[in-house]
This record gives sequence, C-alpha cells and structure tokens, in this order.
Amino acid sequence: MKLRLDGFNGGGDVCRRLSFAFSGNRMPHAILLEGEQGSGTERLAALLAQAAVCLSHGNRPCGHCEGCVKAQAGSHPDIITVDGEKDPRAFPVDTIRRIRSEAYIRPNEAPCKVFVMLGVQNMSEVSQNALLKILEEPPENVIFILTAVSAAALLPTVRSRLQVFHVAGESLPADWSLAERLARSVLSPGGADLLFGLAELVKDRGTFRGVLKQLLLLFRDALVQRSGGKALISGREETVNMLSGGLTRRSLMRMVEETETARNALEQNANTALLSAVYCAGLRYSAGR
Repeated sequence: MKLRLDGFNGGGDVCRRLSFAFSGNRMPHAILLEGEQGSGTERLAALLAQAAVCLSHGNRPCGHCEGCVKAQAGSHPDIITVDGEKDPRAFPVDTIRRIRSEAYIRPNEAPCKVFVMLGVQNMSEVSQNALLKILEEPPENVIFILTAVSAAALLPTVRSRLQVFHVAGESLPADWSLAERLARSVLSPGGADLLFGLAELVKDRGTFRGVLKQLLLLFRDALVQRSGGKALISGREETVNMLSGGLTRRSLMRMVEETETARNALEQNANTALLSAVYCAGLRYSAGR
C-alpha cells in the first residue's frame, strides 16, 4: 500500500514518515499526530482513517471505493471518532472503557477498525491509564489515531505506546494585544469596540488570519477552563480567566465554532470587510449580547 495524502497541506517530512510507516501492508496500531490547532492534524487524522478503511489494492485512500465514500461522508461504521477539541469533556473513563470493549468487536466492512481521538491533551490521567490497557495489548485489525497539541500532555507510559508524528503549523504572531483586546470586547454590553477592532484587520489578510488563530486559542482555553480543565495553550491566563468567568460554556463553544467558520471563510477568499461584520455579529450573538 502506498499512502496518498493529497488533501493535506502540511510539511513534507511528516508525509514521508507517515508514508514509510504505512508502506506495504504495515499499519502502526497507534499513532499520535502532534500539532497546534490549525496545523492540520484533524484533516490528517481523517485522511489516515480513510486510508485504513480504503478497499483499493493500490494507492490509499483512492477516494472512489465504497470505503472511501463512506469515510468522506462521515458514515463509515468502522471509523469511530471522539472529538475532544469541540468538547473537552469528551473523554470520561466510561467512554474509554467502551472504546476498549468495541475494539474487540470485529470490523463491519473494512479490513480494520479505526478509533480517531481528537484533542487528547484534554484527557484526564484516569482516562489515559484506562486507554493504556488497550494500547499495551491491542487486538488485531485495530488502529488508534490520536491528535494532541503536545505529546507532553500525555503520560510517559501512554506516549511510549504511540508513534508520534509532529505536524508543523503556521506560526502564531508574537503580539497578542489586538487578539486579547477583541476577546475582552466580547464581554462589553455594546458592540462598537469589537466591530472597530475587527475593522483593523480588513486590509491585511495575513494579520486577520493570525489574529483569528489567536482568538481560537483564547476561546478554546476559556472553554477548557470553564469545563474544569487546566491546560492553557495560549498562555494568556488573565484574558482566559476573564472569558471563562464572564461567559457560559455554551457561549464559549459557539465562539470557537464561529471562529473556525471565519477562518475557513478567510481561506476561501471571503471579502474581509463582510467577514469582519458577520464574525462580529456571530460573536455577539454567541455571548448573548
């Protein structure tokens, strides 16, 4: 089997290493894709899962077989995804125990069963230890694909059972002042500060892209903190504390979604002036303003 990663725009080094790991009929039973949000780890995990259930005898994923079509539609019965990025509380120990049980059930259609676990940096030590049991003695025809912002968030015993691949992403701007000002303005009763702040981004798509990435981390950190987690990726503790203290978990989750939508629209060449207005309205609605 030759691995095809046509839909992934990440670095060539990780693609070469993954191609070697998946070469021939070999498939690593457990891998960790390490990279900050926006680096493409989720997209890469989806492509690897699709490759694992692809029915082609040539390059995989072929994109045309029944396995690929179902994987692309998110309806393949042998790909089980748990998203800890959207919900930091997605990995309670009961969920991990259920995954362990399901791992011993034979695949429905594909040559193997794939468990995709996104954002495992949010997994508690208790849940990690529960996962370790299945990683130590995995059943045949089962693959675990995990993503995390940093492998250091996992227990050393868990890391030792994973092949770690670092996915390099676009670097963050060094100056957080505008992103933090925008994030704090979400808490204001009026919308002028947020609207005028976003208007500063209209003329520079690169700056707009970087600030959206910073905002995503700020809202994500506040959501994690509001949900009882402690891992702060942004490092902007004061702003995160203000957001988590002033907004509900539901509001923060919507802000994460609004920011992801804005980032996707920007990458698709959306008009920046219109995008800033729509994004402002979306954030204010999410905050209940």
